Amino acid sequence: MTRPLRIAIIGDLDPSFPPHQATNGALEHAAAYLGVGVDIRWVATEPLETDLAGVEAADVLWCAPGSPYKSLAGALGALRHGREHGVPTLGTCGGSQHMVIEYARNVLGYADAHHAEYDPYASTLFVSELACSLVGKTMSVTLTPGSQVATLYGRTEAEEQYYCNFGIDPARQATLHDGGFRVTGVDGDGEARVLELPGHPYYVATLFVPQNRSRPEAPHPLVTGLLRAAL
Repeated sequence: MTRPLRIAIIGDLDPSFPPHQATNGALEHAAAYLGVGVDIRWVATEPLETDLAGVEAADVLWCAPGSPYKSLAGALGALRHGREHGVPTLGTCGGSQHMVIEYARNVLGYADAHHAEYDPYASTLFVSELACSLVGKTMSVTLTPGSQVATLYGRTEAEEQYYCNFGIDPARQATLHDGGFRVTGVDGDGEARVLELPGHPYYVATLFVPQNRSRPEAPHPLVTGLLRAAL
């Protein structure tokens, strides 16, 4: 590929939000490592309700932290496109949570699957408030041997930083895993921290924010893997 990789970051950009600041940099670190150019564009969620052109033109999708988004429906529409059309897609923190909602609604058949940040009293919560906030915490993640993420890391343990107050509802974890959105990374209590979709070029959801640990001399393996999948 001689042209730059077209990357659409799904989310409502807030330049003061640290994970947003780190996202572009992480993509640039990985691109430099791979020797490819990148055309990075943030795509606000509200216009996605009626126009997915910016998503459909992209080689790579990244659903960013920073929820609640201005449009839940817009974000879910973009993620559905990435899932159904084999577009390499990464969701981090809030982005991962929306990947879960999209999958629960459109694959598992839970039309009312919801996220507690939008409606804490919804009857079918797949994303609920964490008992303890993980904002700013760095914790160990255990990865499933042979999974895509373990292969990218080259190991089955990683230390990652979090920026979230919400996570996959523990009561729904087995439903997602058994339904095909495989839980391939867990914390010390066995709660989901990474999910991936087997058979897809790259469809990975992480509750942590890998972009925060990327450096020019050490691009994050999950971001490098995302771009390599598009190549």
